[in-house]
Amino acid sequence: MNKRYPFVCALMAVLLCLLHTGPVYAAVQAIPQSISEVDVLIDVGHGGIDGGTSHGDLLEKHLNLLVAKQLYEKLRASGLQVALNRTTDYALSDDNDWLGSRSRHLRDLAQRKLLIDALKPKLTVSLHTNWARHSSARGPGLLYQFNQPSYIAAHLLAGRLNELYGTKEVPYVGKTFYLLKRTLTPAVIIEMGYISNESDRAMLTRTEGQKKIAEAIASGILDYLLVFYVDH
Repeated sequence: MNKRYPFVCALMAVLLCLLHTGPVYAAVQAIPQSISEVDVLIDVGHGGIDGGTSHGDLLEKHLNLLVAKQLYEKLRASGLQVALNRTTDYALSDDNDWLGSRSRHLRDLAQRKLLIDALKPKLTVSLHTNWARHSSARGPGLLYQFNQPSYIAAHLLAGRLNELYGTKEVPYVGKTFYLLKRTLTPAVIIEMGYISNESDRAMLTRTEGQKKIAEAIASGILDYLLVFYVDH
């Protein structure tokens, strides 16, 4: 029996309850669903001159890409149309010669948004690795847009990642995040774990751990597509 279906049904029951009674979900706005042939765009955080967060010589940009490649293969094996916005270590800002801004960071974000708007995927997942001053902080983090599809995607993904990490993290609205504020199709940011935590770092740096993270994210994405794009 496919374990995905009871998981989705149970969570959707909670979401529907919130829809009718909860102030948080009631305030979340719906947006038009994508009609693109691209099911998922994997936005690989940082790259090139932008290493992201770090621990010693270990850089976030490399971890993001390693998991992204695993996720790409797993989603493709499931029959989905998938796109990666970078497959090697380079900064997307290098491709942006049209914005006219001195800010490399802004050019990077604008280039990522340009690709999302061009492809109009059913879901964009932006992969990142977290850091905290206190090494005890651990587990995944999910941020979503202020709309219904992104909210549901983030909670489905959180369920899968919390199961993997043994945590109870709750997604929250990423009000200040460029991609979540400015893209017109559903998008979530996934913090895959803390590079500053020994346990999370072991998961993020070992091939088997990267596979488990990719499997959890792939399962959450399939849950989301099942809810929104499969005829019932």
